[in-house]
Amino acid sequence: MSAHLVFRPVTHETQADFEALFSARGSPSYCWCMAWRATSQELRDAKGPARRQQMLGRIAAGTPVGLLAYRDGTPVGWVSVAPKAIFRGLGGPLPEPNEQAWSLTCMFVPRPLRGQGLAHELIAAAIAHAHSGGATVLEAYPVDPDSPSYRFMGFVPAFEAAGFAHAGMAGTRRHVMRLAL
Repeated sequence: MSAHLVFRPVTHETQADFEALFSARGSPSYCWCMAWRATSQELRDAKGPARRQQMLGRIAAGTPVGLLAYRDGTPVGWVSVAPKAIFRGLGGPLPEPNEQAWSLTCMFVPRPLRGQGLAHELIAAAIAHAHSGGATVLEAYPVDPDSPSYRFMGFVPAFEAAGFAHAGMAGTRRHVMRLAL
């Protein structure tokens, strides 16, 4: 599958593709990947339409938000990856001096395309993107495969396969996993 995938950051130029992916049936349009980004002011209106506008505002401002995966020119996946400092409440260790931590907080693949290894490709692309953006460590917050919640953050075995190491827990379900870049 990777031979047919192209990854592009979400920017003004790719915003329409991002909106199309998030507007499709079964997408996370209730959240727009704002769960870990929203400020306390933005949390006052946490419904889908407001979250969409909040995310679009970040894209318009040039704030890094993540990558889209394309197959044959069509967006087929999303991974939220950006500097950890723009998120809130993720948990995990405080950055070491001179450490540039980025966070991978969410992945989305439309249901018909799941089970094809796309999550592994999204993780690999996020690693490369974080590294090229100056990150010295990439942090992720996956759950066990049988977890009833936070499944959009990915599963521990996929991150283990990518070389991430366990660094603790954030709450009762989310593992904190880190990869030195």
